Amino acid sequence: MRYVRYRQAERVHWGQLEGERVHELSGDVLASPRRTGVQHALGDVALLAPAEPTKIVCLGMNYASHAREIGLPIPDDPAMFLKPVSALAGPGEPIPCPARSSQVEHEAELACVMRRRVFRAGKDEALAAVWGYTCSNDVTARDIQRIGGNYLNVVWSKAYPAFCPIGPWIVVDEIDPDDVEVSCIVNGAVRQRERTSDFIFDMATQIAWISQIMPLEPGDLVLTGTPKGVGRLARGDSVTIAISGIGELTNPVVQGP
Repeated sequence: MRYVRYRQAERVHWGQLEGERVHELSGDVLASPRRTGVQHALGDVALLAPAEPTKIVCLGMNYASHAREIGLPIPDDPAMFLKPVSALAGPGEPIPCPARSSQVEHEAELACVMRRRVFRAGKDEALAAVWGYTCSNDVTARDIQRIGGNYLNVVWSKAYPAFCPIGPWIVVDEIDPDDVEVSCIVNGAVRQRERTSDFIFDMATQIAWISQIMPLEPGDLVLTGTPKGVGRLARGDSVTIAISGIGELTNPVVQGP
């Protein structure tokens, strides 16, 4: 099943996507959604970021290929940071490159959305608390991240508006999160391509580890790390994150203030 969040006639709704038809939902989409009987053609609605998180938790260096690429050791524990909710963007929403940066880069990632609260959980409980999966782009101003010769500016470098596009929908009970292909395509050229079977920490380990530190709440978003091949984005680019079994998330790149 695929779930979308969309705007239609100036109102925001959740819906179930079947083929090219969106079926409007009422009630708690994470617990007891109900179809209202209203439906729309997919092309008649504006898709939004399909999550309403209280926080965005991100893991870095979860592929050995990316750790080698940036010259850092493979971590013994997941490397975690947060993005603000204000960084969320939906399909087709422009990614503004801030004037402060001359090196904005893409990072293709599988993301998961939590169905229910989980805190200090074991692996089985943690994985069972996941609602579904979507495409994400952990956009990063790399030159800002490296100010001072270290990575202490990681939050600043990843916190600008639209630096966390996700979508186009949430896929529930249809994929194995530890064995999908994650790709990034910029202007038609493949920049990144690797399978999540190359994760350093599998999905259950990631969620359980985060839950030892902080509770994950319903709707919270977890980004699972990017493979090698991160690269620059520039004004006029079109960047697509493609994940097998989910679909494609495409955003244009523009110059920002």
